[in-house]
Amino acid sequence: MQFKIFFVITFMMAFCAAAQENSDPFLWLEAVDGEKAIAWVKAQNSRTLSILEKEPEFTTLNQEILSILNAKERIPYPTIRGKYLYNFWQDQTHVRGLYRRTTLKDYLKGNPDWEPVLDIDELCKKENENWVFKGAQFLYPDFKRCLVSLSRGGSDAVEIREFDAVNRQFVKDGFYVPSAKNNVSWIDLNTLYIGSDFGEGSMTTSGYPRICKIWRRGTPLSAAETVFAGEPTDMSVRGSVYNTPKRQYHLFGRHISFYRARYFALEKGRQIPLEIPEDAEIATIFKNQLLLLLKSDWNLGSRTLKQGGLYAIDYDKFLGGDRGFTAVLEPDARSSISAVTDSKNYVLVTMLRNVREELHRFKWARGQWQRERIDVPDFGQISVTATEEGSDRLFFTYSSFLNPATLYYSSNAGKSFKPVRSLKAFYDGDNYQTGQYEAVSRDGAKIPYFIVHARDMTANGANPTLLYGYGGFEVSETPYYLDRAGVAWLEKGGVYVLANIRGGGEFGPKWHQAALKENRQRAYDDFIAIAEDLIARKITSPRHLGVMGGSNGGLLVGVMLTQRPDLFNAVVCQVPLLDMFRYNKLLAGASWMAEYGNPDIPGEWAYIQKYSPYQNLRADVKYPTPLFTTTTRDDRVHPGHARKMAAKMESMGHPFFYYENMEGGHGSGCTNAQRAFMNTLEYIYLWKMLR
Repeated sequence: MQFKIFFVITFMMAFCAAAQENSDPFLWLEAVDGEKAIAWVKAQNSRTLSILEKEPEFTTLNQEILSILNAKERIPYPTIRGKYLYNFWQDQTHVRGLYRRTTLKDYLKGNPDWEPVLDIDELCKKENENWVFKGAQFLYPDFKRCLVSLSRGGSDAVEIREFDAVNRQFVKDGFYVPSAKNNVSWIDLNTLYIGSDFGEGSMTTSGYPRICKIWRRGTPLSAAETVFAGEPTDMSVRGSVYNTPKRQYHLFGRHISFYRARYFALEKGRQIPLEIPEDAEIATIFKNQLLLLLKSDWNLGSRTLKQGGLYAIDYDKFLGGDRGFTAVLEPDARSSISAVTDSKNYVLVTMLRNVREELHRFKWARGQWQRERIDVPDFGQISVTATEEGSDRLFFTYSSFLNPATLYYSSNAGKSFKPVRSLKAFYDGDNYQTGQYEAVSRDGAKIPYFIVHARDMTANGANPTLLYGYGGFEVSETPYYLDRAGVAWLEKGGVYVLANIRGGGEFGPKWHQAALKENRQRAYDDFIAIAEDLIARKITSPRHLGVMGGSNGGLLVGVMLTQRPDLFNAVVCQVPLLDMFRYNKLLAGASWMAEYGNPDIPGEWAYIQKYSPYQNLRADVKYPTPLFTTTTRDDRVHPGHARKMAAKMESMGHPFFYYENMEGGHGSGCTNAQRAFMNTLEYIYLWKMLR
């Protein structure tokens, strides 16, 4: 009887899912390069450009934004690799980019002599490909070889080639991995850990490697030996090597979902499970101390390690069963840890306190962690951009909404530091002011947000206002320099607002977990509360209020379009998720079910369908005219989401704008010209709708 009931329920679930899928008249737009789909895309692009490019400010604004992206005064952010500082640079001459290097001494002088390492534009011409540089992984400790990742059109899938950094050329018959969603780690000069598409069964349902192999020089990739494997339903598997001056650590990670993983240490040929919570993150290994960042409380019997805290223990003792953790940092309810890195003698922690970043350094001495705050300005964004293995030399940046980024150098892990580069100010920041307010969400939660506006702004409800949000994957939205937005929006009279809604990481794991799965609506309620607060303060009104968001933020503003069309007059929906019934079947979508839920399970689809924009679009509702943007080569969030939403609006007679860049990956373009053009479209659209 139980089997019969189970069979009937399973059959009905499959039948309902198939019926809904078959009833979708726009499935053909999921064929990324399908002839019919591309013809539709080109027609929509042409229609959108025929309107927005005719706006009188279009050409001027495009030139202004492009000049910002190509400005020589930009900071050439370095990475420290041995005796060189490396930098990737794009401008009007090096459209695809130039990977280059200089010495620390030369860099600190202020006008370094850059040595070309790899010219991507030349490579594209030579090979007749639209390569996009995706980074270089160097061999420790001499940094004479690296593995260069190249993407076609900006997609997440990369081709990997071994590169000789001494002679600045690809290694003949060196390591080579065909294009796939690869992961790779050096073991030594002649050996790699490699995860790739090895054929049937080697990839997870999320489209990432399921198998980790060890690959030895001089043997074909097909002969690489499997050393670790996960399940097909896992998100991904990878093998990693942590290099420190005294020791090399080998770890295998089986990432069960976006937020859960099981780790194994390789010691003397044995794979030893790391007995840590599945949602804990390995922050770093420092002076043989294993540092863990906890996403939930961990009850060890005699004590409980706190959610959001950073804890450390001797690596070897931990493998032997010791659980005597020491607390490095335990944030309070209004603070969280956003980044952890280390130098030779210090662990550096970037943390948020009421969404304002601070930088702290910790020293392990005599069995205790000694803490010191690094004195950098308040109300801004801090990022440690480069550290060096085996020394305390590092670079970090500071910026705020109205203050261009400044790059600082320290030879002693931040005990003392000096500015070495500053980004050019593209407008007069003294004309504007920044504030931080709170809105009250539907359930009474207080939701902070930042606002930037002209000092002489009048609260008359008529100010064109752009509200930006994300609210997912524990990503924190912090103040950053408004270079393009400053010129394209603030200088022309706009108000800029940055939301800190639940689903993000502004107040630690709890803030994120409060909007997971069945509680997703909280993130949307928070965003709505901020919009209503802006209106109540008479900063703006629905006629002059627009929203912008990308990826998960594209889903956010898609929900705003369908749930509260009365509250907004413009929606910029960038590389979005929108069809939440099929998102887990498209590209990397299955990897996000820990965030949103599984639409194939009726109980979970029951709450997902309440907000899924594609399913909630109605013919009899008046919507603001949105702008959908995506890229054909986005292999993370399928362009079909934006395509189908626009096509469905078209079938219902609703107006919209649509633009799809034919390359660009999960972003706005591969070149500065492409990025500037997309930005221009978005701001011209906003001014057209919100003036």
